[in-house]
Amino acid sequence: MDLETPVRSLLSSLGLELYDLELAKGTLSVTVNRAGGVDLESLTAANRAISEWLDLNDPIPGRFTLDVSSPGLERRLRTLEHFRSALGEVVTLRQLREGEPTRRLEGPLVKVTDTTLTLADSALGEVVVDISSLERARTVFQWGGEPKPSPSRAKPPSTTSKKG
Repeated sequence: MDLETPVRSLLSSLGLELYDLELAKGTLSVTVNRAGGVDLESLTAANRAISEWLDLNDPIPGRFTLDVSSPGLERRLRTLEHFRSALGEVVTLRQLREGEPTRRLEGPLVKVTDTTLTLADSALGEVVVDISSLERARTVFQWGGEPKPSPSRAKPPSTTSKKG
């Protein structure tokens, strides 16, 4: 059964959008988002609405856990839409390469096509990666801006002179 369509509709009625949905290892993970972020009240409402719909329709056989969350500061990238929404952001990824060690890359995501992405890796420069070769990828949250100068370095040199 298609879970994405009804869940997307439920979330839309709450002013939320579906970022990701995955059923794995006995857990239905639903990630929701909205412009400006998602608060605890919105997550609670989404959890309640999805849970009620699941109880009524029983689309998943057996026991499972429902997990409703926001994407967070470092959000997982799985779909083409995820990668497109992260253009310009710093991402980290693990690329599986046949016959070679797994490669870890990190840098701004500069281009996304239907099958590849281009990353400006700090060590390797621009690297084109097949999306199908990715083991995992996520955005990287960077704390703050430039470090503040220390107090001793922050003072401009003295411009006063002594007259004698």
